Parts: sequence; structure tokens; C-alpha cells
Amino acid sequence: MSHHLRHLVTHLVAKTLSTTVAATLIGAAAFSAQAANVLVVLSDESALALRDQQEFQTGFYANELMQPVKMLIDAGHTLTFATPLGKAPTVDRLSLSKDYFGGDAAVMKTHLDLLEQLRLSSASASPVISLARVEQIGYDKFDALYVPGGHAPMQDLVRSPALGKLLRQFHADAKPTALVCHGPAALASATEQPQAYAARLEAGSLKGARPAWIYAGYRMTVISNLEEDAAKEMLKGGRMKFLPQTALEGLGANYSSGPNWAPYVVADRELITGQNPASAVGVASALLQRLSKAH
Repeated sequence: MSHHLRHLVTHLVAKTLSTTVAATLIGAAAFSAQAANVLVVLSDESALALRDQQEFQTGFYANELMQPVKMLIDAGHTLTFATPLGKAPTVDRLSLSKDYFGGDAAVMKTHLDLLEQLRLSSASASPVISLARVEQIGYDKFDALYVPGGHAPMQDLVRSPALGKLLRQFHADAKPTALVCHGPAALASATEQPQAYAARLEAGSLKGARPAWIYAGYRMTVISNLEEDAAKEMLKGGRMKFLPQTALEGLGANYSSGPNWAPYVVADRELITGQNPASAVGVASALLQRLSKAH
């Protein structure tokens, strides 16, 4: 990411952090009577396959996972972490910058210390379970879903039948479903044949019948094509096989976005989506408010 882009992200993320303490305090008061069990779904993958046989090392973005996780924990909720296969997820090294935490190194350290305490990325001690195990436990045991970004969801979550099954049940039960940045691309898994749809996207052939999709017509956002273009230097000359905005619009999403890298959150029915890293706190705040009404 260029120096100018980092400066812009730092400025915009800083604007959102002042809401974190207030949202957490409100949440703690609201949820003291009954905590919710929030399922956090991450990718198993540590690399994104690009065009021309290239590869981009990635994972989850630290702030997109840990800002909402800390807010939910501080509010008294229980969190369960899962990936499609139950592997320990990988943090994207490019996200380990104070720029994503309002330019405050101390704030970043607090969140990364919590990440270390949770041992999510530990190959030997990660508490992460598989989506098959989530189904065995029972979807009814979970009150809400959160999916952070980073490029990794573009590798597996967008085409995961197991995630699609979970999403369809959460949709049927109207349970809060929150996703941020590249995370909302995972909603594409809720088609009947997500792998076939991903193949169509990669081939650039979206002509013909649009796949049936539970979120068709929903208002939502995801990292924009304009932002992907602005950050393409990250890929060091590589090109993504398809873009999140294109994937969701191709399924019938009522897509909207704000200015590049500015916080932007869209809520429609059970769905809460955020556009970019700066939107993580806003998505978490909206999720906390939704849970307070449910409990």
C-alpha cells in the first residue's frame, strides 16, 4: 500500500475508533442479562490464487477480526471460531500496521495481544473448529454470524457449500449476519452451486440465467472495484480472478459504496455489511445493537 493510501486509511480508521468505547459500554449494559453465542467464520487459506499462475500471500485482516471480536467479548458475548476445514487461520502480515488502528500503536498492541491470548493462529492449540463440527453442534446454538475480510475468503469461503448451508439456515431464521471488506463476498456461497458460480466468474462469463440466491435484492456493500484498483499494487503485478463487487452484483445484490477507504456500513434485514477495513467498528456496533434487541 502506498504511503498516501496508508495515510488516508489511518485518518479514516481513526474517525471510527472513538465509537468503540461507547459501543462497548452500551453493549455491556445491554447484554449483562443474557449473552449471545456469536459464530466467527474465517478462511482456512493463507494464499489467494491469482491469474497467470501467480499467488498472493494473505489471510484475515487483523483489525477486521479483532476490533469486532474485542467489542463482542467486552460486551459479554461468547465467541466460537470456525473455518471450513477447521484449520488455524492466518493473519495477513500487511494488516499488522497501526494504520488500521487509527495510527495508535498501543491500540494495535491491545488487539494483537488479545489475538495471541485466543491462540487462533496456533497450529497446535487453535480453538477453531470446522463448519462440519458447527453443523453437528447445531446451527440453533448460535445467535449471530461474523465474517471478517482479508483476501483469503476469496479463495475458499466464496465457494464453500458448507458455509452456504449455514448462511441459508441463518437467513431462514433471520439471525444477524455481519461481514466486512472482502468478507461479504462469502455470501456468494449461498447459491445452490457456489463452485460453479465461482468458475463462471473466473471465466468472465456471467451471461445466461442468474443463479437463485437468498440475498437477491438485498442492499449491501463489499470492498469496491474502485478500492481494489487503488490497492492493486499490493498484488505486485498480479490480477485477481474476480472481484467481490462483481461477484455480488452478478447474483442480484443491490450494491452501494461510499468513498474509497471511508467507513461505510449497510444494514438490510438480517444482513450487516461493511465496505473496507475502516468499516469494521461500524459493523460491530450495528451487530451489537441487533443482538441487544434480540436479547
